[in-house]
Amino acid sequence: MSPSVRLPVVVVGGLHADARRAAVARLLADVPGSVALHHDLATATEGTVVRTVRDATGVFSAGEAPLVNDCACCALREDLVPELERLADAGGTPLAVVELWDSVEPKAMAEGVTAGGFTVTGVITAVDPALVLPYLGNGDDLAEGGLAAAATDRRTVADTFARQLEYAPVLALADSPEADDEDRELLAQLHPTAHRVPIGPGDQARTPPASPARSPHPVPPASSALARAALAGFDVEAAAAAQHPACALLPAEADAHGVTTLVWHRRRPFHPERLYAALEDLTCAAARSRGRFWLADKADTLLHWDAAGGALCVEGAGPWLASLPDAAWDLVPPVRRAAAAIDWHPEHGDRCQHLVFTSPGLDRDGLERLLESCLLTDAEYAAGQAAWRRLPSAFDTLLEV
Repeated sequence: MSPSVRLPVVVVGGLHADARRAAVARLLADVPGSVALHHDLATATEGTVVRTVRDATGVFSAGEAPLVNDCACCALREDLVPELERLADAGGTPLAVVELWDSVEPKAMAEGVTAGGFTVTGVITAVDPALVLPYLGNGDDLAEGGLAAAATDRRTVADTFARQLEYAPVLALADSPEADDEDRELLAQLHPTAHRVPIGPGDQARTPPASPARSPHPVPPASSALARAALAGFDVEAAAAAQHPACALLPAEADAHGVTTLVWHRRRPFHPERLYAALEDLTCAAARSRGRFWLADKADTLLHWDAAGGALCVEGAGPWLASLPDAAWDLVPPVRRAAAAIDWHPEHGDRCQHLVFTSPGLDRDGLERLLESCLLTDAEYAAGQAAWRRLPSAFDTLLEV
């Protein structure tokens, strides 16, 4: 029997450490015989990563993994799969819970575990609803809080938290007395398709089933909503596609409990200089904004907009499909072709502006006016693509062209 059948794996992550530990403890309690693997990257500055393996009763194995290329996350990837293989070969473990260290993002780990021959049955990000807005608004570098995973780690708290939140199909919600309706609504609008599972004391399963841990081919029980979510199944390729700006599952329009999500979709390119001049105001207009956009002078390049914590990341995300020759379409993943077909324009193809802004107290009207002012005017638009390409390339430095 292959390791993927013998040992299902669930990945649990999140910067909210207390919530994450509570989620892992719940899984260990509700799936008898399960074990949790954790690599503590806090000691990376001393040259090692500390690995622990524990069950519901406590730690039963500990060791060190050496740094790889001075990168703690690299050490985690190199050490994790062999540890999972050892557990699988030993038998008797119904579920392996990979508890990620604070700033480790679940995407890379889920893909690494899958590449190692195991089946990831779930990815969970643990969240304290009362901390969602403070973390999304925190533009500090991870290094300032001792959370960097490598000396070269330049991520911020806000963008790391946003990716952790939006990648996971399951959110484990801590019992947070400080959280109010606005906090919960913000979370719901940021990731409306997520399965949100409470992990408060009152959500414990009443009667866990008998432990199957010693059976030759154990089938993990599902004694709680969180355990069922952890075993529901996970598609690594679909999860990656859902984060790609060309086919991302972006939030829909919403307005409740003081939180608003604006979906802004247009079929006219941005004027590069006017958009560049407005970047600071647009970035600070919402707690979180993301999507894809179209610059008049770069008609062939799909650009990715990713903002949180008052900071914006703009990156090229490959070509618009409309810019490709027909022969190249066979090389494009089907999910990308399907996403383009849904939003295809007879003249511009898949080129468009599709930006989503989510925030408490969002000035929707002001934000729409600012965005509209950055588009080409009627006269500029009528001049045609040859004229658009001659516009000043204000984004070249930002895109490191």
